[in-house]
Amino acid sequence: MALSSIGIFHTIVGLGSLVAAIISYVQWGRINLSTSWGKIYFYGTSITALTALAISKHGGFNAGHGLSVVVFLLLLVSLFLHYQLGNSKTARYFENFLLSFTFFFSWVPTVNETFTRLPLSHPLATGPADPVITRTLLLLFILFIVGSVYQFIRQRKVNHQVPVQ
Repeated sequence: MALSSIGIFHTIVGLGSLVAAIISYVQWGRINLSTSWGKIYFYGTSITALTALAISKHGGFNAGHGLSVVVFLLLLVSLFLHYQLGNSKTARYFENFLLSFTFFFSWVPTVNETFTRLPLSHPLATGPADPVITRTLLLLFILFIVGSVYQFIRQRKVNHQVPVQ
């Protein structure tokens, strides 16, 4: 199945967002909204979540659309925590976790769409319940949990170094 123009735009922006998040993780151990990479992730993922609402292989509102709405709302909460509660040490834990959760959620449709479309001649998976997809998502979920624990420990160290304002 060929991608529509909105599907191509959605895919390019979404992949760019994932790359920005990975760069932010490598540099700061988290998606850092104070940096260019963090902002690219935020805006790109917001655009991706919103454009996903205009895409449907099966017609009508589906679970993928619901996931897009959840991702967009979590991004907004993260932005609020970042800018409105910027001096709150506790808010950083939630901000880090929610941004990482959006990153994990972004991989669910990415893995599903990639594995059911590529390679073109013989896709890796037949559908969302295919074992290769479920195992890949399980691995990504484990990485999300491990990464969240790492971020919590790292944020606790940062919080102990920074005086309360």
